[in-house]
Amino acid sequence: MKRRIVIKIGSNVLTRDDGKLDITRMSSLVDQTAWLTSHGYEVIIVSSGAMASGRGEIKVSRRLDSVAQRQLYSALGQAKLINLYYDLFREYHLPVGQVLTMKENFNSRRAYLNQRACMTVMLENGVIPIVNENDTVSVTELMFTDNDELSGLIASMMDAETLIILSNIDGIYDGPPQEATSKVIRRVEPGSDLSEYIQSERSGFGRGGMKTKYHIARKVADEGIRVIIANGKRDHILIHLMEHPDDTEHTEFIPVGQNVSGIKKWLAHSDSFTKGSVHVNQQACKALCGDNAVSLLLVGVTSIDGDFEEGDLVNIIAPDGTKIATGRSTYSSATASQLIGQHGQRPIVHYDYLYME
Repeated sequence: MKRRIVIKIGSNVLTRDDGKLDITRMSSLVDQTAWLTSHGYEVIIVSSGAMASGRGEIKVSRRLDSVAQRQLYSALGQAKLINLYYDLFREYHLPVGQVLTMKENFNSRRAYLNQRACMTVMLENGVIPIVNENDTVSVTELMFTDNDELSGLIASMMDAETLIILSNIDGIYDGPPQEATSKVIRRVEPGSDLSEYIQSERSGFGRGGMKTKYHIARKVADEGIRVIIANGKRDHILIHLMEHPDDTEHTEFIPVGQNVSGIKKWLAHSDSFTKGSVHVNQQACKALCGDNAVSLLLVGVTSIDGDFEEGDLVNIIAPDGTKIATGRSTYSSATASQLIGQHGQRPIVHYDYLYME
């Protein structure tokens, strides 16, 4: 059975200092991906680089705002980027297919499953999916934090064994990366907290930073998927990670040894898609956070915020204002508000559609 890997290639890996696409680096990563496929790995690529691809293709006659620039350069760049991947992989007789997606496509369970079915049939037929956000139609408030977030969603959705996040540094350091005394943290065990080591600054051409990578890696590892953060600018990095991991600088998040259902995985990455909030009393909070699997009953609800329909996702809020879970509501906000505190009603969130934080 083939081992499934999601490889996220960041903007800082594929972009030169002048902001244009680094085709030499891209070619090297394709060579390594071909090596992986020949050694029994099934690969999904989440690739940045559309902006860099399109930036050098046209000179604009007037100043554009950031959204217009992103739409223009991405529209041009996506065509160039996928054609480059097509040509490079064709040398190895490996077909590729483009998958452009948006954050809202993960909101609906049906759309989520449709995306999964699309990439599944591609992999079954030997096609390497090249995934990227559709920046031509995404607007700021509906965009992914960056492709780190997207790669985490894809790894979870596709039940990957490993997620490899390639950036322009070797991993998470125990101090400022530029200081000679700082060392890469090689292993992150379940339950470890590295927030004191994480710098919030972004670098280079990417939208996200190490803070985003850490957050995504922690969440994905908690779902039973191994996560590696490594330097995509190092030669042969993918091969070295597979062949000589002990001799290769990187940070590895050790996965939690548990079997998380597909629905729970979807909910785990859906906190930004919620339409409202359900506030619960202390007794309901204690029951939900306990060791036994329980659904949220209306008798434990104290108030409803937001306007949502049956089937929409909601946050579940403890009495102290802390978010404790995400779930799919079996009621609309209007109906739920009328039934607050009542016994004998079906759960507002069934356990099967409840993800505890």
